[in-house]
Amino acid sequence: MSRGLPSWAVVTGLTGGAMAVVAVFAVQASGSAGKASAASPTPKHTAVSHPQTPAPPPPVPAHSGTGKREVYSLSQQRVWVVPPNNGPVSTFTVVPGTVPAQPGTYYVSERKPSGVGGDGKKIEHAVYFEYTAETWVAFSAQTDGKVDKPDPSLHTGAIRGTRADIAKIWNNTVRGSTVVVVK
Repeated sequence: MSRGLPSWAVVTGLTGGAMAVVAVFAVQASGSAGKASAASPTPKHTAVSHPQTPAPPPPVPAHSGTGKREVYSLSQQRVWVVPPNNGPVSTFTVVPGTVPAQPGTYYVSERKPSGVGGDGKKIEHAVYFEYTAETWVAFSAQTDGKVDKPDPSLHTGAIRGTRADIAKIWNNTVRGSTVVVVK
């Protein structure tokens, strides 16, 4: 029976050797940081991603009136909240219902802080302004925070936006406030 090295000696030797190799690689890596090796190719110019400034939102549509109002564009699916006294205008996209509003000037006829929409979803900040095709057209937000496209089989005039966006409409309207619908 031959006697070899004790196992602890083998483990110690292997561990020490591994640590020495790692130390050599670490020294080489730190020494070459910032230097280009003669063997490594010079990096080619690559596209650099620069933060892009978002495009400004579209302006309030021409011929949509003056003063405090909400402007809703059917083609852009966008609302502009125009506050009184030339304050900053808010604009955002919305999701229209299956029954479109008709172009024209309307006045807010009803405001409901909460309820259930014609699609059965819990809503808040409902601002009603037009009755067409036997249904009300209104801005509202789902209380679950979603902005769902309507079920095409439903007959609804709900114009949905995010809770924050619809709150801007709510805060800028009272009964009788102007809503202008443009193509």
